[in-house]
Amino acid sequence: MKKKIPIGVSDFKKVIEDNYYFVDKSLFIKEIVEDGSEVILLPRPRRFGKTLNMSMLKYLYEKSEEDNRHLFEGLKINNYEDIMTMQGKYPVIYITFKDEKHSKWERCKDGFEGIVINEFSRHDYILEGDALKEYEKKKVMQILEGTAPYSTYLNGLKILSQYLYKFHKQKVVILIDEYDVPIQSGYMHGYYDEVIEFMRIFLSGGLKDNTYLEKSVLTGILRVAKESIFSGMNNLKVSTLISSHYNSSFGFLEDEMQDMLKYYGIEYETKEVQNWYNGYRFGDKTIYNPWSILNYVDNYREGFKPYWVNTSSNDLVKRVLAKGGEILKMELEDLVEGKEIEKEINENIVMHDINAESNNAWSFLLFSGYLKVVDKKIERARTYCKLKIPNLEVKYLYEDIILAWFRENISGEKFNVMLKSLVTGDIKIFSKIFREFILNSVSYFDVSGKESEKVYHSFVLGALIALSDEYQVKSNRESGYGRYDIMIIPRDINKKGIVIEFKKVDKDDNETLEKCAQNALNQIEDRNYKRELLDRGVKDVIELGIAFEGKKSMIVTSWKCSR
Repeated sequence: MKKKIPIGVSDFKKVIEDNYYFVDKSLFIKEIVEDGSEVILLPRPRRFGKTLNMSMLKYLYEKSEEDNRHLFEGLKINNYEDIMTMQGKYPVIYITFKDEKHSKWERCKDGFEGIVINEFSRHDYILEGDALKEYEKKKVMQILEGTAPYSTYLNGLKILSQYLYKFHKQKVVILIDEYDVPIQSGYMHGYYDEVIEFMRIFLSGGLKDNTYLEKSVLTGILRVAKESIFSGMNNLKVSTLISSHYNSSFGFLEDEMQDMLKYYGIEYETKEVQNWYNGYRFGDKTIYNPWSILNYVDNYREGFKPYWVNTSSNDLVKRVLAKGGEILKMELEDLVEGKEIEKEINENIVMHDINAESNNAWSFLLFSGYLKVVDKKIERARTYCKLKIPNLEVKYLYEDIILAWFRENISGEKFNVMLKSLVTGDIKIFSKIFREFILNSVSYFDVSGKESEKVYHSFVLGALIALSDEYQVKSNRESGYGRYDIMIIPRDINKKGIVIEFKKVDKDDNETLEKCAQNALNQIEDRNYKRELLDRGVKDVIELGIAFEGKKSMIVTSWKCSR
């Protein structure tokens, strides 16, 4: 009987003992053990195997009544006896923040206290014997009963590591999974400062200058170092996905993916699997999205679907893209068209600054798994990466987010009618619906005062996605004697081509909306922007001048339906 597919199963012991298919990542243990750093932070995208790896570490290190050595039999790590002698020798504190996604600080605070209580409960055997003094046992009981003061829970990591050391006479291993989940929730829901204060005190107490600590490993999506969470922690090593360290420990390598498809008899789909779920680069390794591969193998008869991008609300990604400025939206157009962009990458993301400049946004999208590194170079201690959308699955998400912008401001039906009227030349209908779109969109995109530019580029993105089957949508390209704003090029040259120029009313010149729109149209004609369409054999060209003034807009054209 074939092994079961471990979708959503992240407990290492369950995977091994219950006959699940296991991609052997056990040499991750060797790299951790041989890493001289006392505290290691490993940021990777969600659902790339972080929790399963942390569970594997737990069963390697943790001293327990049950002998777990058998879990590692037949795995690669079992060939390293010097490491396997460490199995079951250490008290382990294991904490996960993956479920701490709260809309209010009070609920998050309760969640934090619950995490501390649960981990003390897991180690309540320390109350036995005389390893702890009576006042220490009293403190443990207060924590277990939920009656301890808040400051005690803040210092829970340090307190538990001290008491475990006193009981076992052995230093403690601390494993913390998805440490930044509550930080992102705090950012999204307005209690950011409170959650940062908790995490700073909680983590620093357990990881900084803790004489009872043997080693600690943390995982998350981002490194939030500049938030002062890890301030002054000289024992911390960070290995992000652009580092060469731990580059094969998360996600599936090419041969691992091939072996899995072969085991389940579906290796004939390899090429499409690559197009949909490949594309990531961790250090110098090509990586497949493990969550998507597992789900595809389990459902391969249903074809290819965007499994990974549908496992989360993606709210933070949507906010980053919607609130990004004009340049970000221009570059997003290039990415959606399959092009590369080069950006300086900041490995120390500051949540408050994600939207401050586009480079921070691109860094966030890279480390979250929504972009991949095509090439990397270091100049003057700065890291520059060529970035690209990794695969069809993630492209699907970008397209969905872009179309959602329109659905939030205009119904899907009206959006389709607006674009259809544009490409068929019904400018009257197009103008009417477009004005409604502008009225609703300006407040949505206006976060920097450049509302017209943001609406313009959002319109380009929407058209780019919605019309892609029958048209090529280009923006800011040279044609004739200048650069047009938008060109919509039919793949069938018998259909109409469209050139659009946007302008914002210059109030200093006492320019009217009508005059501004006419100036835009004149620019199209004077600079012969339609030349590219004519050269492609398109004979019917619609030229539109569109002017903005706040929430008002006007469209003028010289095109007549009778042409």
